[in-house]
Amino acid sequence: MIATLPLTDLESFLKNFIIKIFELFNELLDYMNNYKLKGKTMTDELATLTQDGDVSIITLDDGKANVFSSEMSKQVNECLDQVETESGCLIITGKEGMFSAGLDLKTIQGGDIGQIQEKSISAFKLLARIFSFPRPVIAACSGHGIALGTFLLCCCDYRIGVKGDFMLGANEMRTNMVIPTPILELIKFRVNESHKYRAVLGAEMYTLEKAQEAGLIDDVVSPEDLMKTALEKAKDLETMGHPSYSLTKELFIAEPMSKINEAMKEYKNGGK
Repeated sequence: MIATLPLTDLESFLKNFIIKIFELFNELLDYMNNYKLKGKTMTDELATLTQDGDVSIITLDDGKANVFSSEMSKQVNECLDQVETESGCLIITGKEGMFSAGLDLKTIQGGDIGQIQEKSISAFKLLARIFSFPRPVIAACSGHGIALGTFLLCCCDYRIGVKGDFMLGANEMRTNMVIPTPILELIKFRVNESHKYRAVLGAEMYTLEKAQEAGLIDDVVSPEDLMKTALEKAKDLETMGHPSYSLTKELFIAEPMSKINEAMKEYKNGGK
């Protein structure tokens, strides 16, 4: 006769089993952080800057899911410090199959309110910097773009995605998280009116082809054509005159940028 556990004991067993699986998964990630994976150490540069003529290219690659840790944000900011602001064009891309899976959740799961607030404000500032960057910014979305990955796309002036089984979307409602004003304004600014409820409160996840209909993506190409298409667009946009482009862009995003800056001040002062 096979012994059976009472329901409460079974639930407890399953809960502990799932927790243990997550612990082992995190241990594996920590191991990968210190050793080589596919010829690349996880502690290498997370964001690299290269040039193609007057086009600057920032590539995100942490060897995993391109999550925005404090170090990732720091390195992207350092790349931006080196990008010309009076001429040229900027492309932001990710590793093959992954643009960005969003904010690094380790700090949030740790429950340290101070660290959570610090990391959140750091992410808000980086997104605002990209959104208001004085030169044209193109996103070459190389794969999945989840949560903050989607908001990063919304910061860019022109967004190119790839065909395939990749998803975009703000999944915060499904993970019981409030979307803060600084990034809520970004997605409201970009998403087409008919998709605003679906994309924000409905937490709908889009294929990159469907994301074009929603306004999250402007163009979709095959993976092998992604950088070629992005560079062609960049070569076109880099001809935009300075300072006329910068000043017009500033006026174009003035309303959401004002709300973003005001919200960041409130967050810094301990508001919500």
